[in-house]
Amino acid sequence: MANKETIIISLGGSLVVPENVDIDFLKYFKKIILKNFKKFNFVIVVGGGKTARNYLNALKEFGANSKNRDLMGISITKINAELVKNIFAKNIQKKIIFGGGTKPGWSTDYVSVLMAKKHKTKTIINLSNIDYVYEKNPKKFPDAKCFENISWKDFRKIIGTKWTPGLNVPFDPIASTIAEKQKMKVVVINGKKIKELEKFLINTPFIGTTIQ
Repeated sequence: MANKETIIISLGGSLVVPENVDIDFLKYFKKIILKNFKKFNFVIVVGGGKTARNYLNALKEFGANSKNRDLMGISITKINAELVKNIFAKNIQKKIIFGGGTKPGWSTDYVSVLMAKKHKTKTIINLSNIDYVYEKNPKKFPDAKCFENISWKDFRKIIGTKWTPGLNVPFDPIASTIAEKQKMKVVVINGKKIKELEKFLINTPFIGTTIQ
């Protein structure tokens, strides 16, 4: 995967399967990745999203411990990753790496950071369901301030320091700590506005937040 910049994409599972599999999203996502493959190598790490959280909440009701809940979440991420991998099946000669969760206690954001270290790249795109990073939940607080750019120090003040299975924040607190130490840049983009991903890849103004 030499001679081209490698981009790590942390793809939120709720974009892939919000309720049912989002065919339209996957078609557009595939189109953007293949369109930009001459410029970038891609590593795509897929999360569990709403599906995983539903399973984790059910297990919690029955007293499952953190490790077993994490293992369930990992299973869901792997199913989602397999789905995304297979939509590129006819283009597999264009090498793209796909993955999900790997170990209990590791979010897919954390896996994305590890992949960034492995491939010696500093750029991670986090595709989620928010336009920006906000100071507080904009659904509960309509006056919440948004950030186009934010430092890791200020970002971690917003999200806290503790990781729990199914935690729903723009980027995992543990992964954030490592990303800051490695001087990585995480770009948060709303995957429901998938054209913003393409704008970022072609280096034009986009809606989203850059954390660095």
